[in-house]
Amino acid sequence: MDQDLLSKIAEEIKKMVDVKKNSSTNENRERVDDVMAGMSSITEYVGVAIGDTVGLVIANLDLHLHEKMGLDPKYRSIGIISARTGAGPQIYAADEAVKATNTEIVSIELARDTKGGAGHGCIIIFAAEDVSDARRAVEVTLKELDRTFGDVYACDAGHIELQYTARASLALEKAFNAPLGKAFGIIVGAPAAVGLLMADTAMKTANVDIVTYSSPDKGTAHSNEIIISITGDSGAVRQSVISAREIGLAVLKSMGQNPISVTKPQI
Repeated sequence: MDQDLLSKIAEEIKKMVDVKKNSSTNENRERVDDVMAGMSSITEYVGVAIGDTVGLVIANLDLHLHEKMGLDPKYRSIGIISARTGAGPQIYAADEAVKATNTEIVSIELARDTKGGAGHGCIIIFAAEDVSDARRAVEVTLKELDRTFGDVYACDAGHIELQYTARASLALEKAFNAPLGKAFGIIVGAPAAVGLLMADTAMKTANVDIVTYSSPDKGTAHSNEIIISITGDSGAVRQSVISAREIGLAVLKSMGQNPISVTKPQI
């Protein structure tokens, strides 16, 4: 694999998070400080994270937008997570956020975004009666992304993604019809053929149930992926995800690539 290309991909994904930390010159530090000072004056701004992810909050949503979005009248505040690269990591991070806050997941939408290579971008909207809950949900989601990107492996030929939780909550139910409180995993492979092989391997590895199946023309925003979600006994789901990861990595390596974790593997 072209290590320069891989480094460029990793740098692009992480630049919004690392720019202040990695600024080495006085000029760069001053530029970053100016940007951050400008952001602090925007009350709706919460933060940014890996995957070109931005977190915002609206304390009192416009009445006309509120109506068009079909929100429950009791919810006046919303938290917003939007990203150009990734969907599974953001959804799993949002799942942790709703466990920790008094919020509801209003919607989760996947966008076809070419910055994500063969995959998706996303927008996730939380609703809350109190703006502090909406803001906290966004903060938790942004913080969790470093972990949930751990089993996303990218290279020029494609990517694979694995997600696992021992207890699915409202975000996963909203996005994938996950059974609440049950172990739940997602397996993604691109190009789509890699995803199909990963899905088959996962289903044959352990006694798990398939919940959803998505392909380029079914259940995705025409992305070049096959995605399955699975549930079952916690140990079985985890083992299926691990087996799918190994076969997916092996195929991408056979294409002359060396896919590496975007952050640090967690599963």
